[in-house]
This record gives sequence, structure tokens and C-alpha cells, in this order.
Amino acid sequence: MRVNGLGFAYEGSPPVLHDISFSLDPGRIICILGPNGSGKTTLLHCMASLLEPDHGSVRIGDADVAGMSGGQIARNVGFVPQSLVPAFAYEVLDYVVTGCAPRMALFQKPGQREYDTAARAIALMELTHLAHKPYTNISGGERQQVSIARVLAQQTGIVLMDEPTAHLDYGNQVKVLRIIKTLASKGYAVAITTHNPEHAIMLGDQVAVLGKDGAFTFGRHSDIINGPFLSSLYDVDIQVRHIDDIDRDVCIAHPF
Repeated sequence: MRVNGLGFAYEGSPPVLHDISFSLDPGRIICILGPNGSGKTTLLHCMASLLEPDHGSVRIGDADVAGMSGGQIARNVGFVPQSLVPAFAYEVLDYVVTGCAPRMALFQKPGQREYDTAARAIALMELTHLAHKPYTNISGGERQQVSIARVLAQQTGIVLMDEPTAHLDYGNQVKVLRIIKTLASKGYAVAITTHNPEHAIMLGDQVAVLGKDGAFTFGRHSDIINGPFLSSLYDVDIQVRHIDDIDRDVCIAHPF
């Protein structure tokens, strides 16, 4: 996926995105960082063709998503929203199997192949124990993980996740980040939005940073994430320190 010169403004409001350009390649992860209101979700929605940019383009291979049908996009791009309010008490397995719909014929009912695909996605998310529970009767954090399983069942090459760890406890946050790394190792192109720069460090790949003043920074996390940059971005005193025991950097806010 290539984002070229992307700009977007909501009606009657100043531009949110200004001339954004970068590539999301197979096997790579991009963490989209930025303070509240900087346009992280808006950018992801433009990438998923849920919003139409005012100028610039989003391309998958040689095709502009603006000229693709909904079915074509769904066969190439999976999208996990921040939250999803369930309308029906589907069993988790039945909900996840709906992710197979873009690859099924019109009016085709899911068969064993689709249910096997859904079961594998649920197993990858370590949610097999929830497979036959009503989707309405599980926690918000569990629903978030089930939504990721549904996108995995969709079998797209590109996966976009809007704050996939937002409703999760710390253990499940780490679990989801580990799964994102696994997806990249299998050749998926993954982009996530997050408020936490630690997630970008843990995933260890690329970052796309949206500043409050419209500034855009893209590159390797190790080249961009440092104390002065994060302090300026979030308007708090942040230091980045290397922890030898775990052999990675961590972000530390100055004590109150």
C-alpha cells in the first residue's frame, strides 16, 4: 500500500492531514503515533477507504482504492475498529466466520472450509475457549480480540488496526503485539494506531508520527523515537533509556 500526498479535512474544519506520503510493504509494521486530535484514526480510515481524501491517493499495487469496489478492497484490506457494539448475539465462531464473506459467492452459506478458517484465526488469538460463547456476553477487551480474529479470517494481505490494545489489560496488550509481530513474519503488511510509543519500540519496525502542528515524520522507530522528540510531541518530559536485562529501550516519564 502506498499513501501519496494525502490530505483530508472534515467539512467546515481546518485540514487534519497535510501531504502525507509513505509505503506499507509486506512483512512490515507501521505504528501511527501522535497526540489526541492529531489525525491518527482519520489517516487509518483514509487508508481503509472509509474516508475519501481531499487530495492525494491511496494505492494497493497499481490500483487506486478510489476506483476499487467494496468487495475488491475487502479482499485486500482488513480493518479492526477501536470498538464495535454487537447487534446480535452470534456465537464468537459464527461472528468470526463472517470475515470470510469477501471471498464467498453472493448468497453462499459458509461451509466447512470457512469454519475451519475461522477456527484457525480464533486459535491464533488464543480464544478457542470463547468460540461458542455469545459475542454479546464477553468483555469489551475480548470483543476487541475477536474482531482481530475476524480480520484474520478475512485473509487479506494488509491489516489496519485502530488502537487494537485500547481496551486490553497489560498482559493482553503484549499478547496482541506478539500476534502483530507474527503476522508480519508471515508476510502481512500491518499498520496500527497507538497512543503508546512503547508499542512502537516493542514491535521494532517503522513509525508514522502526526504532530499537533500538522508535521509528519516517517521512518525507523530507532531513528525517531528519543526523549527530546517524544517530549516535544506530547508536551511532557520523557526520557528513553536502554534496559540491558531485556535489551530494549523504554520510555520513562518524569515523576510528578
